[in-house]
Amino acid sequence: MTLRHIPAPLPLILASTSPFRKSVLSRLPIPFETFAPAVDETARPEERPAALVSRLAELKAKSAKTTYPQALIIGSDQVAVIDDTLLGKPGNHEQAVKQLNEASGKQVDFLTGLCLLNTNTNQLQLDVVRFSVKFRQLTASQIENYLYLDKPYNCSGSFKSEGLGIALLERMIGSDPTAIIGLPLIRLVRMLEAEGIQVF
Repeated sequence: MTLRHIPAPLPLILASTSPFRKSVLSRLPIPFETFAPAVDETARPEERPAALVSRLAELKAKSAKTTYPQALIIGSDQVAVIDDTLLGKPGNHEQAVKQLNEASGKQVDFLTGLCLLNTNTNQLQLDVVRFSVKFRQLTASQIENYLYLDKPYNCSGSFKSEGLGIALLERMIGSDPTAIIGLPLIRLVRMLEAEGIQVF
């Protein structure tokens, strides 16, 4: 069965270079383009995790406004949090080992800021979606073997739930499993509907 594309009143732009977000958005039958946002993702002093992802999602969406003055632009940002401590993208093996050791046996909250900006009307929808996971007690060899196989060095919290990382978990807690991948589709569909785009 061929997926029928839904015409959108304005072009849909994903302001992200993340292949994971692109893959998630591709589940919807709506054509879209991607845009690489140039945004400083450094947290401000004393900035809370929810405020950080909300601000960055909005900044990413707005960064595409000049290029796409008549479009619907999606901005998204995610952080992982353990006991109010931010876990960013590890970037390398050593940092990933450290993060997974910290996460072992604990609950990790993933906060995803989601913004939909209509650059034609300047209407902006903004939300933060939480999804949590409880990690199993992990051994050093499990961590090393997982990192060797999945290489999640560009993922918040050092694991990919859509990959082998699911085997590290005891349970998942939340209403939208796509949120953990960095683009909460349930909330995004509601935002698109508010802009007149029906997925079905």
